[in-house]
Amino acid sequence: MQKLTMADLAAEDVELLPGRETLVWDLNAALVAATNASYAVNAATVLSSANSVALQGITVNQH
Repeated sequence: MQKLTMADLAAEDVELLPGRETLVWDLNAALVAATNASYAVNAATVLSSANSVALQGITVNQH
């Protein structure tokens, strides 16, 4: 990594970004979909147990 000198910093230029009102497509949307499912069936049995494992999925798409 190279150290910056005062001359390097003085030579840097900056440019302002356009104002928000000039941006035509100012859109930031995120679609979030979450699912969680778990099933356990214990029907018509005596002294038994049922176990269930929950699976979860989350998807995020941002444009």
